[in-house]
Amino acid sequence: MSTPVRVLVADDHTIVRDGLVGILRGDAGIQVVGEASDGAEALEKAVKLRPDVILLDISMPRLNGLEAARRIREAVPTARILVLTMYEDEEYVLKMVRSGVSGYLLKESAASDLLAAIHALRAGQRYFGPQAQRALAESLEKELPLPEDPYGSLTDREREVFQLVVEGKTNAQIAELLCISPKTVDNHRTRLMEKLGLHSGAELVRYAARHKLLR
Repeated sequence: MSTPVRVLVADDHTIVRDGLVGILRGDAGIQVVGEASDGAEALEKAVKLRPDVILLDISMPRLNGLEAARRIREAVPTARILVLTMYEDEEYVLKMVRSGVSGYLLKESAASDLLAAIHALRAGQRYFGPQAQRALAESLEKELPLPEDPYGSLTDREREVFQLVVEGKTNAQIAELLCISPKTVDNHRTRLMEKLGLHSGAELVRYAARHKLLR
């Protein structure tokens, strides 16, 4: 008997995560090795557990799926990432492909598609649902390049602060979450605004919305 596919499930909605875990545990060829409720926890558990496949939502707190995928690919290059999301826009698909994911499915997909995708990724293949395939085909037809990283030259810490600021967290709250001082948070915030050419919190939120980085 072959070794089960070791899967980490990352979604910030408990009821959705529980449902996904239930589906996966119905397949004897899959072993759920961990769960995560936000992007930062997904990264932490990916490094600790070294799963074969990571099931990742796009819209998550602390680190969104885009940034979590990028960091997971850097930290655990052997892990394959399957995006499971409600977003079918071409821009979302292309950004996630740019970040190194190996599959993309909508949450409305059948359970059988989810299981097939996980086994395909374990076998070294890619798996994109029909909506994602259409987005990729259209981008090729239009000869569109993959989108640039919306975070630009921001450091990892600046990206974390960016995400928490657009979530509405205060400097004190961000400092507590990241275990740094409020003054350090303010310094990161100032630098990231300068790098992105922004001058106010409102501009930062509009930038995040324009690049589909809001939850």
